[in-house]
Amino acid sequence: MRFCREVSSSCETRGLTVDIDRDLLLLMLRRMWMIRNFELKVMEVHSAGEFTGAAHPYIGEEAVAVGACAALEDTDYIAGNHRSHGHPIAKGGRVDKAMAELYGRVDGYCKGKGGSMHLADYSIGILGESGILGSSVPVAVGAALAAHIKGENFVSLAFFGDGASNQGALHESMNLASVWNLPMIFLCENNQYAVTTSYAETVAVEHVSDRASAYNMPGILVDGQDVIAMYEATAEAVKRARSGQGPTLIEGLTYRYEEHSLGLGRVRRGEYRTEEEIESWRKRDPLTILEGTLISQGMATREECDAINAETVDEVEKATEFARNSPFPKPEELFDDMWANPIPFP
Repeated sequence: MRFCREVSSSCETRGLTVDIDRDLLLLMLRRMWMIRNFELKVMEVHSAGEFTGAAHPYIGEEAVAVGACAALEDTDYIAGNHRSHGHPIAKGGRVDKAMAELYGRVDGYCKGKGGSMHLADYSIGILGESGILGSSVPVAVGAALAAHIKGENFVSLAFFGDGASNQGALHESMNLASVWNLPMIFLCENNQYAVTTSYAETVAVEHVSDRASAYNMPGILVDGQDVIAMYEATAEAVKRARSGQGPTLIEGLTYRYEEHSLGLGRVRRGEYRTEEEIESWRKRDPLTILEGTLISQGMATREECDAINAETVDEVEKATEFARNSPFPKPEELFDDMWANPIPFP
């Protein structure tokens, strides 16, 4: 698996090493721009006070989710984490329902009751996300176990961060997935920091993917800024899983350009990372890399790439208006969709 450790111009215009058709590449570009523009809008409306609560921008990490999900089928499952908007969009989810959920409106994915960190759509395999580190990983492994027991040919993929890589739930899940030979992909989005703590200070090995050997599964280190590299790695892991060869651990090295969470005003990025570091990663923006590849390979023009960007901006604007016009849930609907009603509502 090709991986560029340094910022290098050779990574900016990579040649295609696998047969990926133009339509898929353009779909990946569209979904990456959709995530980017969705998150930019979320930052805008959140700062304007249009909705409250936590929101964790995925800006800078778009290639990880999009490349991985492009290698999956609609019938395959994913489970995400607190930085949760990029995962369902990468899987083909609706941005209007996602935005409505952030606004707490009834037309959202969870009828306005889940918020930013709990987007789910079973119809396209999105099991949901969770704000508890590593907690969605056992859920994804449970889905893989169900596939194994039922003899169904679908794959389950769990996204988690470098901070969650130290959680016991992840290690228990990796062990069981390997023991039971489950069709499971563990995908670590290593964006370098758990809030403000560098992963190098808390992970005992050089790379999270090095831990795969302890669970008798392949560990693959990937350039997480390169959507094609992420697609290649995930496609190979999917092939292994479908053929009964068990789970894979993939680590995508990436970077979040924004702070851990919106509204985290007491943390200033200069306290734990430098402007020079941020700028060095911005030079390897995942959107710039893919567009450079498409244009250099003659698969798209600058105008086509710009048009895709503009189209996603328009779609996000429409999604925001959809969310603003959606009503809030009624108080008497508080316990709807729960297994039981714990408190009788008057």
